[in-house]
Amino acid sequence: MKVEFETRGPVDEPYLKLNEEQILGMTLGAGSMSIGLRPSALQHITFDAGLMGLCPPQSEYWIGTCDMTHVTMTISDEALMAASDGVGSKIELRLERELVDPRLRALATAVDVERTAGFPNGRLFLDSVEQALARALVVGYAVRDYSVRVYRGGLSPAKLRKIKEMLQEKIEEDLSLEEMARTVGLSAAHFSQVFRNTTGQTPHKYLMCYRVQRAKEMLRSAEMRVLDVAIACGFKTQQHFARVFREMCGASPTEYRYQTLR
Repeated sequence: MKVEFETRGPVDEPYLKLNEEQILGMTLGAGSMSIGLRPSALQHITFDAGLMGLCPPQSEYWIGTCDMTHVTMTISDEALMAASDGVGSKIELRLERELVDPRLRALATAVDVERTAGFPNGRLFLDSVEQALARALVVGYAVRDYSVRVYRGGLSPAKLRKIKEMLQEKIEEDLSLEEMARTVGLSAAHFSQVFRNTTGQTPHKYLMCYRVQRAKEMLRSAEMRVLDVAIACGFKTQQHFARVFREMCGASPTEYRYQTLR
């Protein structure tokens, strides 16, 4: 999923906007804009933070007066098709200029928080959010009704062991959902659901827990710096490591080390 931040200001004259991809956008503050299918028929709207818009591929519209800051998320055709049950062609979504949907807004807000922090959680986090967005869009905003694909059951002990071995080997890497799924011969959507059925956690949450557990083992030694532990366990920054560690353990890495070594 591609995430972009954009600020649009005043323009001298209306301009045509063409979307080539599936775009979901959310405003980040109050603003206003004029928009319409023709430059001579623009509708002026004002909005608060959190207003969303859905623009399908090849949708075009004219923009006039504009004062807005927003974040946009590109949802892939693959994610949409994986979310639908028994569909082998592209999913067509409706054009929605003033979209109010609490679930989509919560997911988009999580993406913007991640963007603001510099994407510390890596590809696996964004992959998981894209799947959740795709499922919500297929159910609520497709031009015709689709059922959402549901995978039941779980991973076999052998496949779960393969995943654990992969995490142990590649703990420092920025893993993707596709890479994890490919390890056990499943699609990303299939893997994500059966993994959660098996462990009770999303792949991203499971990876974070695995990294923190490894970090706890390393912190019991006084030889490694906290920064070195963070990097060795796959955290991009010491700040992100400290925040995740405190959320899971109730103490900072330094506090945990002091408690275990004294």
